[in-house]
Amino acid sequence: MRIFDPHIHMTSRTTDDYQAMYDAGVRAVVEPAFWLGQPRTSPESFVDYFDALLGWEPFRAAQYGIVHHCTIALNPKEANDPRCVPVLDELPRYLVKDSVVAVGEIGYDSMTPAEDTALATQLQLAADHGLPALVHTPHRDKLAGLRRTLDVVAESALPVEHVLLDHLNETTVGEAKDAGCWMGFSVYPDTKMDEDRMVAILKSHGPERVLVNSAADWGKSDPLKTRKVGDAMLRAGFDEDVVDQVLWRNPVAFYGLSGRLDLERAEPADVQHEGNSILRGGE
Repeated sequence: MRIFDPHIHMTSRTTDDYQAMYDAGVRAVVEPAFWLGQPRTSPESFVDYFDALLGWEPFRAAQYGIVHHCTIALNPKEANDPRCVPVLDELPRYLVKDSVVAVGEIGYDSMTPAEDTALATQLQLAADHGLPALVHTPHRDKLAGLRRTLDVVAESALPVEHVLLDHLNETTVGEAKDAGCWMGFSVYPDTKMDEDRMVAILKSHGPERVLVNSAADWGKSDPLKTRKVGDAMLRAGFDEDVVDQVLWRNPVAFYGLSGRLDLERAEPADVQHEGNSILRGGE
């Protein structure tokens, strides 16, 4: 089983996770820029974070045979913080980087006017740079948030088929599918989807334009959830080709819209990155 986790925050994970993911079949990941938990206080802290997504994290992933790409954006939660909003002016220089395959995560957290502005601005940046967009749907008032998101997408220059609506569930999948967007589902303990619910959605709505991710981060999460969904699909009677479509070909197709997806880059890099090594106790 080959697996592409299209939404995982490896900055928050250990090298043991990379090894376990590789052993489970994960060969590629996309890491979206997101909220770190601790509020950032200036655009400069975003710049350092973006640089790590482009340098250190792909270096770590390559040591374990996993290709790492990222998405870059001002996330919805911090779009409400005036100290962070100036990072929007820094985004264009990152959106031209080879390993940036989408603008994201963008979207809504609390559905404020500031989030409206940030979402519209970044959808335009995606259109300007020929990139798709990874859109975070809110964890509260999900259906209202989805509808508001679709309204802003409809007003933008970005085609709906270049939009991935993430964190969907049973409440929002129908309207997301009808809109023609790609559909993302986060399988995450306690607060989002689980394997059985994901299988039920696939039975009801089919595998077309569906991406399954772990969204693993610094919270109670599991970077092997993609594999567990694949196993659950097989137990439920899906054949290996459909599993491959959901866990590999669909994310390849969506992020391939960027023209930058390079799945041949997982050869182990040099043992050092800018003079630093992940090795401990060895040469």
